[in-house]
Amino acid sequence: MKPLITTILFFFTIISNAQDLSKLYEKVNPAVVVIFTQEAKLESIGSITKTVTSEGLGSGFMISETDIITAAHVVDAAEQLRVRFLDGEIRSAKVISTFKSADVALIRLDIPKQNAITVGFGDSDQIKIGEQVFIVGAPFGYSHSLSSGYISGIIKNKLGTNPFTSSEFIQTDAAINTGNSGGPMFNMKGEVIGVVSQILTKSGGFEGIGFASTANITKNLMMNNRAPWLGLDAQPLTGKTKRLLNVPQNSGLLVQRVVYGSILYKMGLLGGDTEVIVDGQKLIIGGDIILAFDTIEFDLTDEALVKLGEFGKNLKPDSSFTLKVLRNGKIIELKR
Repeated sequence: MKPLITTILFFFTIISNAQDLSKLYEKVNPAVVVIFTQEAKLESIGSITKTVTSEGLGSGFMISETDIITAAHVVDAAEQLRVRFLDGEIRSAKVISTFKSADVALIRLDIPKQNAITVGFGDSDQIKIGEQVFIVGAPFGYSHSLSSGYISGIIKNKLGTNPFTSSEFIQTDAAINTGNSGGPMFNMKGEVIGVVSQILTKSGGFEGIGFASTANITKNLMMNNRAPWLGLDAQPLTGKTKRLLNVPQNSGLLVQRVVYGSILYKMGLLGGDTEVIVDGQKLIIGGDIILAFDTIEFDLTDEALVKLGEFGKNLKPDSSFTLKVLRNGKIIELKR
């Protein structure tokens, strides 16, 4: 009799969990959005390189009637953003702040969404391996899809004292695919505990290992210490590449792309126009090389990166600052 009772209890537990998840999904789903992006990319065909418009897809979630959290890699180079809600309405938005190493971003609607359904953050420091979670997003464009699983691990990276190497990720077996990026990971209270970031894959599809940036690092970077979005895609230069490009200091930032309409675009910073491969790494050359932000020389030492982190944290959307750049073999200054 005892095995039978145990089996019955287990069966009803499964039914109860499914009902709880269904109710939670109905509650939080209206806060989830689909994000469509357009960005300019260089495309090389033989010796011809041209700029083409590339479209992207991601997910996000409302935290106010104007503000949406998503992943940095979804929107960081976007020149146009459109947000689609559960009711089918589509509105334009702009990037407010991104942080690449933690892969989190904040975007803002051009016109507030009236009667917006929002979701709140949970305390990701309290999560435990084995805890059940669920994800809502737009895998392969199938919007508002749900997947569920468990927390498989917690990864905290803190290399040195500079903020650019700080990140925290939740590992999960909940299914994550293209289009899920930026969507919310929920606990069983309906609180956001992570922002979907990436998957580990050999086939290009989901293989049981996915990652989400933690809620706590997202709150810290996007609400408490956020820096304005500059619209920059750049690559640090060291070693052989630095020498080939005649950088007159320990390191520099090779500008790959500058997003149209961004702060740095308006300052006159130039992106590259030619794709090359150096030491197996694809680079876009022909653009500016950033040597310093104000008086802070760019370097990859902890000391320099700490100073740059403080510079970014104190930067406001209307702040004045100067860039020292190497352009066509000459050092010039760009001012804002």
